[in-house]
Amino acid sequence: MTVTATTPVLTDSKTLNEVVNCLTEHIPIQTQGKCEQQNIFEILIRAATQRDSVENTTKVLKNVPTSNDIRYHLEKYSDLNSLELDLNAALQSRLPDGFQKGQYKSAVNS
Repeated sequence: MTVTATTPVLTDSKTLNEVVNCLTEHIPIQTQGKCEQQNIFEILIRAATQRDSVENTTKVLKNVPTSNDIRYHLEKYSDLNSLELDLNAALQSRLPDGFQKGQYKSAVNS
């Protein structure tokens, strides 16, 4: 594949995979059965990006764990301070070296 100025460098599926990989590396959730850590993150990301509930997201998607399964596994992560630290570490892990060393400044507009 030749990359041109009009070829997207980052596609939706690549973005989803990168986010799921990042979360899987930094947010340990012990799972069992068909409810794998990757499934949990994919469902949570879809629900968040679609501004939908986990309940409805699991109903819309096929062959995914139920919303009760998702909630059961998320309840294992009861220490919110630890979760916040893990999420911050996940975000920081993907920053380019210049940002981590304070060489670059950035602004986010929402």
